[in-house]
Amino acid sequence: MNASPKLRPLVLALCTIVSVAAVAPAFAQQQAESGSMRDQRAKRMKELGKEKDSKQAAKEEAMWPGATRVEPKDEAKGKNLKSLQDIQKLYTDEDYAGAMAKAEAFAAGSGLNAYEQSFAYQLAGASASALQDEAKSAEYFKKAIDANGLDNNNHYTAMYNLVATYYTAGKNEEALALLDKFLAETKSEKPEYQQLRAQLLANTGRGGEAAKTFEDQLAKNPNDKKALLNAVSAYQASGDDAKATKLLEEGYNKGMLTEAKQLQVLYSNYLNAERFKDAQKVIEDGAAKGILKEGPDLATAYSLLGQNAYYNGSDADALNFYGKAAPMAKDGEAYLNQAKILRAQGKTADAKAAAQKALDKGLKKPQEAKEILAD
Repeated sequence: MNASPKLRPLVLALCTIVSVAAVAPAFAQQQAESGSMRDQRAKRMKELGKEKDSKQAAKEEAMWPGATRVEPKDEAKGKNLKSLQDIQKLYTDEDYAGAMAKAEAFAAGSGLNAYEQSFAYQLAGASASALQDEAKSAEYFKKAIDANGLDNNNHYTAMYNLVATYYTAGKNEEALALLDKFLAETKSEKPEYQQLRAQLLANTGRGGEAAKTFEDQLAKNPNDKKALLNAVSAYQASGDDAKATKLLEEGYNKGMLTEAKQLQVLYSNYLNAERFKDAQKVIEDGAAKGILKEGPDLATAYSLLGQNAYYNGSDADALNFYGKAAPMAKDGEAYLNQAKILRAQGKTADAKAAAQKALDKGLKKPQEAKEILAD
C-alpha cells in the first residue's frame, strides 16, 4: 500500500486590521466663527432653553472622552485662519500637491501659534497620504503632534494616522510604541485598537502576546470572526498548534468557518494530529455544503482518511475514501491503492479496472499497476 503524503501544516494569515485613512483636520465651529458670532449663537441657544443641551452635545462629540490630555486654547486667527481655510479648500478639491506645498510653507513661517502650526502640518500629512508619499506623511503627522496645538479630536486623529502610516510602511516597532502612547493617553478600549496592537505584536515577533490579546478580544466579542482567525494565526506563528486547533474547533462548532482555507487548516491539523474522525466530519460537511471544492487538496485529505482506514482493517472505508479521492487527484495513486485492496479481496476484474485508471492518470512508479493488469 502506497502511503499517502502527510499534509504539510497550513496557516492562516492575519486578517488586515487597519489601513491608512488619513483625513484633513476640521475647524471646530467656535474656531471658525468670530467672537460676536459665538456670543450671538450662545444667546440664541439660551433663549431657546438649549444651552445645557448644547454643552452636553459638545461633550458627546469628543471622539476620545477619556483622554487625559488638556486641550490647548489656541485658535486660528485673522489672516492665518484665512490661509488655513484656503489650504483646506485645496485639499477638499483634491489638489493634494498644492495643499501639501502651501501647508508646508505656511507651517514653516513665522508668527504662528501652536494650533496654526499643528493644523497646517496635519493638512500636509493628510495630503501626502493621499499622494501615497508615506515618508512625507509620517514626517508631517509627527510635526503636527509635536507642535501640540490641536484639540484632542484632531491631535489624536493625527497620532492614529501616524500609527497607520508607520504600519503600512512596515515600521512595526515605531507603530507599536506610538499606539501604546495613544492608548495610554486616550484610555480607549475600542476593539479595533486592541486588534491593531495584537497585529503589531505579531509583526514584531511577540506572537504569544498577540494571540493572548486577540483571544481577550474574542472573549469580549465571541462572534468576532476576525478576532478568532487572528488569534489562530498568532498561535500558529508562535508554534502553539494545539491552541490554534482548539480555537478553530470552537469557531467551527459555532458555524463561523465558512471559507475553504479555514476548513482546510482545521482538517489538516486534525489529520496531522491523527484525529481522523474529526477530520472526516469537517471534510464531508464542507464538501456537502460546497465550501470544499473538488481538487488535489481535497483528494489528499480523502487519501489520508483512506490510508488510516486501511491500516485499521476497514477495507470498505478505505475503498470509499480512495474512491472519492481518485477522480480529483493530480495523479493515479489513489486508483492504485484501490486496485491493491481489490486484488487482495480477490476481485480481479475490479482491481484491473482500477489499475488501468491509475496508469491512465499517471504514476511515478507504474510497475505495480502493470503487475496487477498482468495477473
